[in-house]
Amino acid sequence: MFAPQAERIAAVMKEKGYVVFEDEARGYDLNLVGIRTSDMTANTFNDQLIVMYRAHGQWLLFRFPATTDPGAYYRLHPANVRGTAILKPGQYRGAYELGKHKGYAALRQKKPLTVYRDADRDDVLETNEGSLETGMFGINIHRAGATATSRKVDRWSAGCQVVADPVHFRFLLELCKKSSEIYGNSFTYTLLTETDFA
Repeated sequence: MFAPQAERIAAVMKEKGYVVFEDEARGYDLNLVGIRTSDMTANTFNDQLIVMYRAHGQWLLFRFPATTDPGAYYRLHPANVRGTAILKPGQYRGAYELGKHKGYAALRQKKPLTVYRDADRDDVLETNEGSLETGMFGINIHRAGATATSRKVDRWSAGCQVVADPVHFRFLLELCKKSSEIYGNSFTYTLLTETDFA
């Protein structure tokens, strides 16, 4: 698996003009970062969701297998008439909050996000700049199955950012809860691509 370390991720973010959160004094100043693989045809959790923050003079980084794009089912059967939502890479400041996704604890979209709309109903993701749309689409950050690690995305994502392992996701939420007690219930999400590190 492509596995850049925290220093490299922070450098790429800064090169793009994104904010990197580094408040070590108060702690739990979380950077939530997705990295999308270059393979756009997969139905597996081949992307990654990373949480990293500064503590004791160094970066702490936790890396979870995830998907940042919709599963095969929603590529073939879009949930929206304009096409399946694919989150556009970028930094979305304060776009998430602790809330619910289908009744369980997750990170819920609270500010507009920008997505590509892929309407050609095949298993290859299309990211055409002419198909962009910005709004409230319920692009949440949540887990797949409740009791075991999921191997295939399928219906787990219609555009959401989804962590494969429920144990990983519970740990992520615990970090977010600790962060929210210090900085409030607001989280920035940064979606990068593997090619950003070339």
